[in-house]
Amino acid sequence: KSARVVGDVLGKYHPHGDIAAYAAMVRMAQDFSLRYPLIDGQGNFGSRDGDNAAAMRYTEARLTPIAKL
Repeated sequence: KSARVVGDVLGKYHPHGDIAAYAAMVRMAQDFSLRYPLIDGQGNFGSRDGDNAAAMRYTEARLTPIAKL
Protein backbone atom coordinates (compact mmCIF):
# COMPACT_ATOMS: atom_id res chain seq x y z
CA LYS A 1 0.00 0.00 0.00
CA SER A 2 1.03 3.58 -0.54
CA ALA A 3 0.54 4.32 3.14
CA ARG A 4 3.41 1.94 3.96
CA VAL A 5 5.76 3.76 1.59
CA VAL A 6 4.74 7.16 2.93
CA GLY A 7 5.19 5.92 6.49
CA ASP A 8 8.70 4.70 5.73
CA VAL A 9 9.60 8.05 4.18
CA LEU A 10 8.23 9.93 7.18
CA GLY A 11 10.06 7.69 9.61
CA LYS A 12 13.43 7.85 7.88
CA TYR A 13 13.69 11.13 5.99
CA HIS A 14 10.86 13.68 6.37
CA PRO A 15 9.03 13.72 9.73
CA HIS A 16 6.84 16.75 8.94
CA GLY A 17 3.60 15.39 7.53
CA ASP A 18 2.35 12.80 5.11
CA ILE A 19 0.61 15.10 2.62
CA ALA A 20 3.82 16.35 0.98
CA ALA A 21 5.30 12.86 0.71
CA TYR A 22 2.14 11.39 -0.80
CA ALA A 23 1.71 14.31 -3.22
CA ALA A 24 5.26 13.79 -4.49
CA MET A 25 4.62 10.06 -4.95
CA VAL A 26 1.37 10.77 -6.82
CA ARG A 27 3.17 13.13 -9.19
CA MET A 28 5.85 10.51 -9.88
CA ALA A 29 3.09 8.03 -10.80
CA GLN A 30 1.26 10.28 -13.27
CA ASP A 31 2.22 9.60 -16.88
CA PHE A 32 1.13 13.13 -17.85
CA SER A 33 3.37 14.80 -15.24
CA LEU A 34 6.70 13.18 -16.05
CA ARG A 35 8.15 11.92 -19.30
CA TYR A 36 9.10 8.64 -17.64
CA PRO A 37 6.95 7.84 -14.59
CA LEU A 38 9.06 6.57 -11.69
CA ILE A 39 6.20 4.90 -9.82
CA ASP A 40 3.88 2.20 -11.13
CA GLY A 41 0.66 3.15 -9.41
CA GLN A 42 -2.36 0.93 -8.88
CA GLY A 43 -5.56 2.82 -8.17
CA ASN A 44 -6.68 6.39 -8.72
CA PHE A 45 -3.66 8.68 -9.05
CA GLY A 46 -5.57 11.60 -10.58
CA SER A 47 -6.19 12.70 -14.14
CA ARG A 48 -5.39 15.48 -16.59
CA ASP A 49 -8.82 16.93 -15.94
CA GLY A 50 -7.84 17.92 -12.42
CA ASP A 51 -9.32 14.99 -10.53
CA ASN A 52 -7.49 14.44 -7.28
CA ALA A 53 -5.78 11.20 -6.37
CA ALA A 54 -7.49 8.81 -4.00
CA ALA A 55 -6.41 8.62 -0.39
CA MET A 56 -3.19 6.70 0.18
CA ARG A 57 -5.03 3.85 1.88
CA TYR A 58 -6.76 3.06 -1.43
CA THR A 59 -3.69 3.05 -3.69
CA GLU A 60 -0.66 0.84 -4.18
CA ALA A 61 2.73 1.74 -5.61
CA ARG A 62 5.96 0.15 -6.77
CA LEU A 63 9.00 1.37 -8.67
CA THR A 64 9.06 1.22 -12.45
CA PRO A 65 12.03 -0.46 -14.16
CA ILE A 66 13.49 2.92 -15.19
CA ALA A 67 13.47 4.07 -11.55
CA LYS A 68 15.58 1.06 -10.56
CA LEU A 69 18.48 2.10 -12.82
